[in-house]
Amino acid sequence: MKQAQFDGWLSVFDSGTDYECEMVKNRLLDAGIHAVIMTKKDSAFNLSHGSMSRIYVLVSPEMEGTAQSLLSTDAFSTEELTAAALASNPEQVEAPDREPNGSGSAK
Repeated sequence: MKQAQFDGWLSVFDSGTDYECEMVKNRLLDAGIHAVIMTKKDSAFNLSHGSMSRIYVLVSPEMEGTAQSLLSTDAFSTEELTAAALASNPEQVEAPDREPNGSGSAK
């Protein structure tokens, strides 16, 4: 399949769902790779598949190889995810201090 190009940007990922593209974009940004999202969804139709509903994650041509390499690897191993899940304790998380109107810290 031919890689999509848009005004000098190259597509490194595409999907029919916004959240998948946001996760890919954030992974690239965390690695220092500038990425943008371009949606080709037709707002007149609520579609999630096909050519009328694609969402693309784009990078500059210079970063395409680095981005493809990063995306071809797992972000975390199963062992790392399991260890993080077992180490978490939601009961130890403190709720933020709120003013009576809920607009910020009471301090």
